[in-house]
Amino acid sequence: MIIGSIISGTILSLDGLWGLAGWQWLFILEAVPAIVLGVVVARCLTDRPEVAHWLSPAQRAWLAGEIERDAAQRVANRAPQMTVWQTLFDRRVLFLALVSASTTTVSTALAIWQPIIVRGFGLSYVETGFVNALPYVAACVAMVLWGRNSDRTGERLWHNALPMMVVVVGFAGLLVFTSLWLSVALLTLVMVGTYACKGPFWAMSSEWLPRSAAAAGLAQISAVANLAGFFASYLIGAIKDATGSYPLSLVPLMLLCAAGTVALIYLAFRLPPATQSGGS
Repeated sequence: MIIGSIISGTILSLDGLWGLAGWQWLFILEAVPAIVLGVVVARCLTDRPEVAHWLSPAQRAWLAGEIERDAAQRVANRAPQMTVWQTLFDRRVLFLALVSASTTTVSTALAIWQPIIVRGFGLSYVETGFVNALPYVAACVAMVLWGRNSDRTGERLWHNALPMMVVVVGFAGLLVFTSLWLSVALLTLVMVGTYACKGPFWAMSSEWLPRSAAAAGLAQISAVANLAGFFASYLIGAIKDATGSYPLSLVPLMLLCAAGTVALIYLAFRLPPATQSGGS
């Protein structure tokens, strides 16, 4: 998002070149590398490490051995399996899905709408690209440092809850302050909170889910979160069209993040980790 914001802003400034709109140039120029890379990956990637020609013989042998050892260990430690329906309706999975949806919705929706909000202050496309990158620079640093601190201390709950509270505060501030740089500062606060808790969240989810439900549970959490982000993007546009206000259109994101924070704290104090309690 840091690099893409700057590149996208520059491409949009090509508006009118060869009769194409800036957004058309954006689609063309940013699609070409993905298409080329897709072809390259399809030709170069292999199904098994034994035939990965870019690895040395020693590396291939080591990796194949590690995969076999891991598979044998999973069989030896296999716990009773939960059914698909048990996993789908496991309380931990549902609560964690809500928590994940609250932050994923913010990052997904703002990836689309934040550049439009910033450009609304009268900036050019190139200026918008650079200003829009600033919150992501801060978020990138915070994500690494906060995740590292969570691993160092072993604490997960408040390494998730505190950043989510910061997101709520940032959105609340956008309802009050309307100047460019205060808005950018508040959007930065939102992004820092959103991305800082991503690492600790997935670590916590892996630790809290029953082993037999971990794979399916993590998949469901991710699916629900991304689905919520998809619909939130449309909701923001609908509220903006109805009210003419971008800050008001972001209120559902604030409320969802507040609900996710409450759900997280409830989960921590009412539903102990499955790895400790032994059940769901």
